[in-house]
Amino acid sequence: MVHWWSMLIKRTDPLRVAVLASGRGSNLQAVIDAIEAGTVQAKIVAVISNKKNSPALERACRHGLAGFFVDPKLHAGKPDSRESYDRELLSVLREHDVELVLLAGYMKIVTTVLVDAFVNRMMNIHPSLLPSFPGLDVQRKAIDWGCKLAGCTVHFVTEGVDEGPIILQAAVPILDDDSADSLAARILVQEHKIYPRAVQLFAEGRLRVEGRRVFIEQGKPAGEAVISPS
Repeated sequence: MVHWWSMLIKRTDPLRVAVLASGRGSNLQAVIDAIEAGTVQAKIVAVISNKKNSPALERACRHGLAGFFVDPKLHAGKPDSRESYDRELLSVLREHDVELVLLAGYMKIVTTVLVDAFVNRMMNIHPSLLPSFPGLDVQRKAIDWGCKLAGCTVHFVTEGVDEGPIILQAAVPILDDDSADSLAARILVQEHKIYPRAVQLFAEGRLRVEGRRVFIEQGKPAGEAVISPS
């Protein structure tokens, strides 16, 4: 199946975006900054967290954005607790006419309830060069495997963890004296660059998905290879 968002008619309104976040919200901040700078034509209409005191909600408040705490405890004990929780999320997303959902440090695995409602309209950013090292503690894994390059990936969200079609990637070298924390810090700089870029590509209607591959319409060749050590 081919999914294509075309811009045959120029948008008159900004792309309506919701962000799901559990932690500090640095990638949320990167998207907010890009929107406020005018480099991303989008509007964040909802920031939703599963953590009541999430710094991401504090960031939303500081920028005058609507923030929502959806309490997982209200769904605990139900036979379909994860799906029940996602149905509440979906209700909030539909109330705000959300076109694109961003996962930004969201520490819950989304279910088919959300995946089916936002097929190729939900993005995640992961701090590895997928498909290598899905899941957690990926910087330590990259170092332990002796990788020469690490990086980050923006991908569409599917039912599999960190398995969706890849939109953008950025690579950084792994230095001999790197710790997991120092590597993560350098990767995070790149995350803050490519996540807003992926949102803008979506807003421009330039992403075409064919199976596992994402094609960027009017994209330019990347140029020479990245080699580490150079």
